[in-house]
Amino acid sequence: MENLSRITFDSQVMGGKPCIRGMRVTVGTIVGLIASGKTVDQVLGDYPYLERQDILEALSYAAWRAEEREVPLAL
Repeated sequence: MENLSRITFDSQVMGGKPCIRGMRVTVGTIVGLIASGKTVDQVLGDYPYLERQDILEALSYAAWRAEEREVPLAL
């Protein structure tokens, strides 16, 4: 996975969920807004402190995570 520098993890921010540049905006929030039909421009209007690249990286991160496979470990 390419380096997504705008996606951050901090246990003190939103319980450690992946966020945009350390802000209290999670990748899940962005994905949910886009999935509900909002355009990137509408999301930017709702969150004026975000940048277009923030949204694109959030979508890239979510797509990457969706492709991961979980393999159960035999105990």
